[in-house]
Amino acid sequence: MNIRKSSNDWQGKIVGEDTAFETFVSPAYGIRAGAKTLLNYQKFYGLNTVNQIISRFAPASENNTNAYATHVADYLGVGLNEPITVKDRIYDLVTVIILHENGYNPYDTQVINSGVSLALA
Repeated sequence: MNIRKSSNDWQGKIVGEDTAFETFVSPAYGIRAGAKTLLNYQKFYGLNTVNQIISRFAPASENNTNAYATHVADYLGVGLNEPITVKDRIYDLVTVIILHENGYNPYDTQVINSGVSLALA
């Protein structure tokens, strides 16, 4: 998952060559950061629809947010503006975001499960 560089002291964060996005010691820690971000959108900002979540995660200034949100909603089997509980759908949310951002999912279920488990701990 693409997490913009910030002053956040993410677990597993390392110095990397990418000037725009965070680099992590392993994919699981990058997934953890992405999952934490999504969980916090609901916890702190009350974002509870795919449209709200993706509009914040992948703003229109950088993405085709409507296509992105539609892909995520279709994958989850929910409407764009249908409320979801992020914690209950976090594995699927992370998976489809990785798929959308990369065009494929390079991680097996164990890596994603590990990252999600770290986020929920």
